[in-house]
Amino acid sequence: MNDVEKTNIERTNSGKRLRRRKRMMSVYIFVVLLLVLTVGLTMCFTFLFNIDKIVVSGESEEYTSLQIVEASEINAGDNLLRLDSKKAAKKILDKLTYVETAVVDRDFPSTLRINVTRCVPAYNIRFDDGVYLVSRKGKILSMGDVYTDIEKIPVITGYEPQMQEAGNMLVSENSNKNDAFEQFLNRFQRVDNSNISSIDMTNEHDIIVVYRNGMIFRMGNWSDVDYKLNLAETVMEDETVKGKKGYLFMIGKKQCSFRVSGESESIPVTTTAPVENGITTETTVVSTAAAYGF
Repeated sequence: MNDVEKTNIERTNSGKRLRRRKRMMSVYIFVVLLLVLTVGLTMCFTFLFNIDKIVVSGESEEYTSLQIVEASEINAGDNLLRLDSKKAAKKILDKLTYVETAVVDRDFPSTLRINVTRCVPAYNIRFDDGVYLVSRKGKILSMGDVYTDIEKIPVITGYEPQMQEAGNMLVSENSNKNDAFEQFLNRFQRVDNSNISSIDMTNEHDIIVVYRNGMIFRMGNWSDVDYKLNLAETVMEDETVKGKKGYLFMIGKKQCSFRVSGESESIPVTTTAPVENGITTETTVVSTAAAYGF
């Protein structure tokens, strides 16, 4: 009888089949996960996270909640994940003239929140053909031929505005005047400007600010507007100046001169200048106003 010789062919084939099964299982798991992810994303962008409530908050005397929602072009049933909130907010600002700011937020799973603030008239901008009424942030609210509420809202002349329609942001043809106005805007969003009667920007190197208390301040050029106004208001509160009517003007970058109306000489004043870079300095108000032609 011949002996039967065993071989390992079966074992070799079994190993290959096992490895092949593992590879197929990995592919199968990957395909399943991909399908689950695809189905999940499809559901999220179609059936889930759809808007069923829109909440409008903030302050807006001119527009109803419905008008604000319509301006955003957002509808119930729209998907929150597909929503471009910045684009929707811009549409509100573009369409609704008296809305100053608009913020659109998603509140998952199904609520959209819109918060708006109203425009507050803050400047009368005079130009050749009329007057722009402008908000605190520089948005044009209307164009007419008369000033609005001049007892509280300052008049700005010499700004050279580009011709724009209501709802657009105010821009000057002169970049220096545009820079100066931006500085005024930034300041008066923090500080009340009702104590100022007018601002003359005809010469951007010699901007004139007229206060309601009768003080006239020649602040020089368009740079460091915030500092210069702080300095002028500090001088006006000094004991030797307070309550008087006259003229102030900058000398250099950190000195201010005062002269009483109708007098030929200035009153020298030493006062504390506003804090700059954390340092408070003493400023002498020198007597050279006559050189400026007052």
